[in-house]
Amino acid sequence: MTKTIMIVDDSATMLMSLRNSLEISGFNVISASDGVIAMSTLQGGAKPDLIITDINMPNMGGIEFIGKARALSGFRFIPILALTTESQQGKRDEAKKLGATGWLVKPVSTSDLGKIIKQVLPGA
Repeated sequence: MTKTIMIVDDSATMLMSLRNSLEISGFNVISASDGVIAMSTLQGGAKPDLIITDINMPNMGGIEFIGKARALSGFRFIPILALTTESQQGKRDEAKKLGATGWLVKPVSTSDLGKIIKQVLPGA
């Protein structure tokens, strides 16, 4: 069964790049340009197997989104990866406390992303 990955990033270029890489690797992709849209998509019934989110976004940033997504019924154990230019330990700690599974600093190669997805998403 094909796995679905949600990507959340305010950069259209990053969304397109990630979508292309993930679709070539055989994943279904859902995308959102900020945390508000991502939350609306999840509340509307989307059930991704993995979420990859940027941290710095308008309207609702990734850290707030991670906390809100974890509070939704059925999303407690879905892996959430932060993919961001942020490298501050404080931000990492806050994201982890709210439920982030992992933290990746941009840019990340397609092969490295693939390896990490296989680690956090069984059957990927």
